[in-house]
Amino acid sequence: MERALLFIDKLNTWIGRIFAWSILALVFVVSYEVFSRYLFHRPTTWAFDVSYMLYGLLFMMAGAYTLSRNGHVRGDFLYRNWAPRRQAMLDLILYIIFFFPGILALCWAGTLEADRAWMTWERSNSPATMPLAPFKTIIPIVGILMLLQGIVETIRCIQCIHTGVWPRRLRDVEEMEKKILEEAAAKQAAGKLTGGKGAGR
Repeated sequence: MERALLFIDKLNTWIGRIFAWSILALVFVVSYEVFSRYLFHRPTTWAFDVSYMLYGLLFMMAGAYTLSRNGHVRGDFLYRNWAPRRQAMLDLILYIIFFFPGILALCWAGTLEADRAWMTWERSNSPATMPLAPFKTIIPIVGILMLLQGIVETIRCIQCIHTGVWPRRLRDVEEMEKKILEEAAAKQAAGKLTGGKGAGR
């Protein structure tokens, strides 16, 4: 079971890392447009379309990767102090009530929208009139990736409810806050240890 869960983690990690490079393409496009517009007074007709498509691609394709790292924003000032079993119960409820209905709606509506864009060969309203069908096809693909990762996270919640411990997940980025708290705890423990030795002397 763990191997299957980590396989989905690895798949979404691989996809997330590949599409993370689109940020460089986005920076290049925006920089080119700025130089072309203000330095040479020759604005492009395509930069706006390409920039929002690249940003949308980056934003959407990073969703499943971020979910696999438990990195989505949450108001966890209470959550972080709960026991793992209680955290898992809350997560499971939220996945069932909000996540899966929303993602299934995204898959359904995204598929209809992509199909319509291909059938009509929809184009943007900008002067570049770029085709939108390839970009809109990303929407149902992202929905499927999010759905897979959501199933993985739901299984992790169920396992945690049974065992009281969160199952292992892939890690490549640690939250800065977690590092700071761990360093502070280590320093505090070292200070108490040093103070205790000094008192004994």
